Amino acid sequence: MEIESPTMENVAYGKTFKVLNIVGTVGMHMPEHHATHEAVILVKQGKAIVTMTGEKYLIQKGEVFIIPAGEQHTLAVLEAFEANVIMPVASTIEFENKMYEN
Repeated sequence: MEIESPTMENVAYGKTFKVLNIVGTVGMHMPEHHATHEAVILVKQGKAIVTMTGEKYLIQKGEVFIIPAGEQHTLAVLEAFEANVIMPVASTIEFENKMYEN
């Protein structure tokens, strides 16, 4: 059985930054990936675990989390989850076998 990944949708573009909205339900898992530039996650709802550099970080509603450029990480949804991700317009998200053009 394949585990579903949270959805990612572009919601805003500026001259310098763009905003993605990520939505996931309990049990969803985003496989290992990285962004080509630093990304700021603003958690709007729920809880998830970010695993990065061998460490697990609980992120939850109201928190802000920064992921360095090029840092491989995963996301596992623990509770209905929604977050905005702010990153430079030129940034892409790269998974092992594909690139998310956002």
